Amino acid sequence: MAELTTFDQIVPKPRRASSKINSRVAVLVYDGLCAFEFACAAEIFGLSRPELGAHWYRFETCARHARPVRGQYGMQIKADGGLDRLATAGTVIVPGWTGIDTPVPESILEALRKAHARGARLLSICSGSFVLAATGLLDGKRATTHWRYADRLQQRYPSIRVDADVLYVDEGSLLTSAGSAAGLDLCLHLIRRDHGPDIANQVARRLVIPPHRDGGQAQFVKRPVQKNAHDNLARLMDAMRSRIDQSLPIAELARMAALSERTLIRRFKDATGTTPADWLTGVRLDRARELLEVSSHSIDSVAQQSGLGTATTMRHHFRRRFGTSPSAYRHRFAGNA
Repeated sequence: MAELTTFDQIVPKPRRASSKINSRVAVLVYDGLCAFEFACAAEIFGLSRPELGAHWYRFETCARHARPVRGQYGMQIKADGGLDRLATAGTVIVPGWTGIDTPVPESILEALRKAHARGARLLSICSGSFVLAATGLLDGKRATTHWRYADRLQQRYPSIRVDADVLYVDEGSLLTSAGSAAGLDLCLHLIRRDHGPDIANQVARRLVIPPHRDGGQAQFVKRPVQKNAHDNLARLMDAMRSRIDQSLPIAELARMAALSERTLIRRFKDATGTTPADWLTGVRLDRARELLEVSSHSIDSVAQQSGLGTATTMRHHFRRRFGTSPSAYRHRFAGNA
């Protein structure tokens, strides 16, 4: 069964990186540095990409002390500079933290607060959310962290709306991600914000990772499913993707999968962590976002082509999933691109 062609598969010529943003990215390094989380930030923002022009990110590391810091697995890093580097950074990344019960030095917290007040974006990966939480900047906002730490984060900082069921949360100038590899998703999301989907997709292809995973996707699936059941569901998902502009009630999906409605819903939840209806809505929203980013189609046309039906329905789902409107989303992403 034919699968819907996406813009990620077309691979258009990438646009030049925007010169409107502060391209300096400062990554905080510390004793006990989480190696994988740091590598996520370094690979995304630190790798030279001359094909993307002169306005690509400028990567640097900063530390509290002038001496080298010791990370996991015997790694040792000499930072490019001290915390004063945060004063000129456009984006500050906290790649994990030594331990969720390890206090954050006040000098780091104050440097982060000043950077944010000046206009820098603060981004955390995994347990790095505890550092941002300690600054007080996440109070009253939504945030995430590794699912293992979510309850502790919520208990320690009750004014934060902790969401343990998502890969990352974008609160504008404060961005948090779940464990480890979700940091890659958040970093790619930031590139998508700054430079558009074409360049984000090119970076993802070079890293050989999926070009985009929605931040609302579940961190993990609690129960594995049998291989045959998974294969059947994979074929059903392909069919659903190819027919996103059509009405697909649960009775029709059950018929396509040769299962009872109850069995389909149970197996789908086991495999994906969500229902067929919610999964299909996510696919439709992904298609709508692609069209908003790279086409000039009207909002009504995007709603129809993506299977969301009407502009009113699409606005409802955008508000619920992304906290914004389709028009504002287009202005933010297509405009930056």
